[in-house]
Amino acid sequence: MRHRGIFEENMSWLEIRRDPALPDAGAALPGRDERVSIINQHAVLAAPLTAPYPENLREALFGMGCFWGIERLFWQISGVATTAVGYAAGFTPNPTYQEVCTGQTGHNEVVKVVYDPAAVSYETLLRAFWEHHDPTQGMRQGNDRGTQYRSGIYYYDESQRRAAEESLCAFQSRLSAAGFGVITTEVLPAPTFYFAEDYHQQYLHKNPAGYCGMGGTGVSCAIGTGA
Repeated sequence: MRHRGIFEENMSWLEIRRDPALPDAGAALPGRDERVSIINQHAVLAAPLTAPYPENLREALFGMGCFWGIERLFWQISGVATTAVGYAAGFTPNPTYQEVCTGQTGHNEVVKVVYDPAAVSYETLLRAFWEHHDPTQGMRQGNDRGTQYRSGIYYYDESQRRAAEESLCAFQSRLSAAGFGVITTEVLPAPTFYFAEDYHQQYLHKNPAGYCGMGGTGVSCAIGTGA
């Protein structure tokens, strides 16, 4: 069993092994008006985490399971200006990590990637997305089970939507040829992004021996390679 913090360590086995399902909007936790307080500087890239960003930069948003390892994956890509972890695609305003872990907010653990399209393409980010998790597992990644571990691409404009959908179709063909099932990734307009608590930001830089549940299928994605 994974260990991600006091809250989850104290959850019962039945709670951890529940069959994950998104709550109805009316049944979601109420949340709050107050935003989480964070240190507005990336611990690795020394760039601001919050908008406004320079006009030449663009945003991308991905859910791939536990956001600790995923954030590290993206901040290591040349052309990425800053990254941040948070919660999105749910119902509860300004949720806490503890609330998200209950499955009663509907949120996904996501990573915001702010990048320079002159230095790295959105297709390159999509390739990293597809190759570093299993997008066929529904509400889980490996042993991490819950609505917050689902696969998702959240697009900011029409060009991102087209690229995401085209890459999904292309990668499905490769996965099917390798014996994997149907992709369950949700492709949606970028919802409100709520910053996760400060201790989650750049977690694996601050805690090099910390938990990283990131893993892929071993199937390569040819998008952006010309193959």
